[in-house]
Amino acid sequence: MRTAYSVETVRNAERELMARLPEGALMQRAAAGLAAACAQLLGRVAGRVYGSRVVLLVGSGDNGGDALYAGARLARRGAGVTALLLAPERAHGGGLAALRRAGGRTLDAGAAPAAATERIARADLVLDGIVGIGGRGGLRKEAVPLADAAARSRAAVVAVDLPSGVDADTGRVPGDVVRADLTVTFGAHKPGLLIDPAREYAGSVRLVDIGLPLPREGAELEALQHADVARLLPVPAAESDKYRRGVVGIAAGSARYPGAAVLAVAGALRGGAGAVRYVGPAGDAVIARFPETLVSDRGPQRAGRVQAWVVGPGAGDDAATVAQVLAAEVPVLIDADGLRLADADAVRARRAPTLMTPHAGEAAALLGVAREEVEGNRLASVRELAARYGATVLLKGSTTLVAGARGGPVRVNATGTSWLATAGSGDVLSGLAGSLLAAGLSAVDAGSAGAYLHGLAGRFAAQGAPAGAHDVAEAIPRAWRDVRGD
Repeated sequence: MRTAYSVETVRNAERELMARLPEGALMQRAAAGLAAACAQLLGRVAGRVYGSRVVLLVGSGDNGGDALYAGARLARRGAGVTALLLAPERAHGGGLAALRRAGGRTLDAGAAPAAATERIARADLVLDGIVGIGGRGGLRKEAVPLADAAARSRAAVVAVDLPSGVDADTGRVPGDVVRADLTVTFGAHKPGLLIDPAREYAGSVRLVDIGLPLPREGAELEALQHADVARLLPVPAAESDKYRRGVVGIAAGSARYPGAAVLAVAGALRGGAGAVRYVGPAGDAVIARFPETLVSDRGPQRAGRVQAWVVGPGAGDDAATVAQVLAAEVPVLIDADGLRLADADAVRARRAPTLMTPHAGEAAALLGVAREEVEGNRLASVRELAARYGATVLLKGSTTLVAGARGGPVRVNATGTSWLATAGSGDVLSGLAGSLLAAGLSAVDAGSAGAYLHGLAGRFAAQGAPAGAHDVAEAIPRAWRDVRGD
């Protein structure tokens, strides 16, 4: 499992470790890992380190020091290294001395802006050490031309710890930022490296272990990997039958949107439960596509035994069905129209687990804010929704987040593709995650594993080309086998 820690937690761990190490040792560890990553990248973009052109964008403080020490290591291997200093009087003294001893050069970027941008234009690699993890509010005015020049150049851009200008704790991008091809981060991932919109600017992320004593229970984010998801997926035992495996109820669809019911059932049938019951006006469409579905026209309360419900996809204005499902004493997943129709007090009063699965627009409506506010601050938004409704919330989007009803680390999904932005894809996810709920997973685990499989299925279905929601549903078994290594 990949974890991310807040700036405060990382800083505390750094102070604890530095108290036990010789002065400067921790920075040398970081610089060594950074230089190794840069050398590897130079081997790909320039053929070798010797003779390559490297430009350091150096701000004040330790982030700039990391860049300077790494630059010194590259200079000793024969690279031509120039440090562009944004604040020469406040640049890291030890790093500057090391770079100059190794044959590197320095240039006051403010005093010679044309020369600075020319150096960037000719570089093979640009190392962004402008602002560290404590930075707030985007790049300062004097740094923007350098970031723009790096973006226009053909150089590979490497960020030190995280791209300058992004918010390390939240993933917000409040102003101008550096766009990196590779981010080399030290000790621990930071939330901004895993959450959009900041994640988009990080490129590939490489973690360098510098020995930080991080608390086991102190992570802000968790990102499940294949092995983690494999441990969660239900596998029937020899004595299992369809009821022991769990039955999921799907209350979805309407005369206007029968396809939502079909797609939710498609996801549910591939989610590990033993049977799927369907309740709603799209029974004929569902049974025609999936004859194994147990279809009922008697309403949720009289449909028969289920271990979890999914309600809302394509439901239109059927508030009565949503209310009946919320009254059930089993886990419930609420999606799409169900989010709009669900009574907030009824959701908060539920004793059984509740999983809400909004996209950014639906989350914004529930929070009473603009969609852009949710998209720009996804971590705070998913936490606020979970706290406000007393429910687990899966916030869909370019980085899907899952926040538990009782707090704790937020899960961030590591799979997915932009091709999943297609009509009906969310309906498939609802059925899939609801089926995992019925199979006995907790709301957080069902949401996390469902999003992981759904994203992986999206990759398999698309493979670089457009894919429909039904293609995603049909690719879920392949994703399941891939995760389990079957």
